[in-house]
Amino acid sequence: MRILLIEDDHLLANTMLGMLRDEQNTVDWLDDGQQALNALLNDSFDLAILDLTLPRVDGLDIVKKVRSQGIETPVIILTARGDLDEKLQGLNAGADDYLTKPFAMAELKARIRAVTRRGAGFRTGGLQVGRLILDPDSGQLKLGTETAALPRSEFQILHYLMRHPDQVATRRRLEEQLYGWEQGAESNALEVHVHHLRRRVGKQTIRTVRGVGYMLDSKAAAEVSPE
Repeated sequence: MRILLIEDDHLLANTMLGMLRDEQNTVDWLDDGQQALNALLNDSFDLAILDLTLPRVDGLDIVKKVRSQGIETPVIILTARGDLDEKLQGLNAGADDYLTKPFAMAELKARIRAVTRRGAGFRTGGLQVGRLILDPDSGQLKLGTETAALPRSEFQILHYLMRHPDQVATRRRLEEQLYGWEQGAESNALEVHVHHLRRRVGKQTIRTVRGVGYMLDSKAAAEVSPE
């Protein structure tokens, strides 16, 4: 997934960055409330992990603003505020879950899995579209009786497409899933990764929308068989 981490405690943020990236996520990090608000309003993320106490704009105000704009990015709030009323304010503002500091990284991972699996398409054992089942925990793709571990880049692309079946994903959106705000991707890297994925799931399953990007065809995914 592409995750936006908003935390002004740099030591804690670096610990979380390491854990999240080890889980094959693309993570962008900000330590300023105003920058975080701008990013959530103008960019696309699968999840935001948001500290409540931030410079310039408070975390609660960020949640209220993005929800008022109709943005449904899942949000997990982090807070050192142990008061129940503070937690309820965050949830009532539109946050999906919260963690009270200090917390174990294993608990954060469990909360992330729970929040991101609430969307359509998730079933026990993974994300399913047609005959394709992708397990976010192991990075494995199951098709029929065959199971294959996907390289990180192929996993990121397929994970995004399966979360948005029958919707066009632009080149820019897929490249952001792979690299976030970092630069350095080769000009044809995305095409190479898609080519390798098509060899696994069938050319008709991932369609090219010329001049725009790619789309996962759910009807083709329901009919695909292992080669």
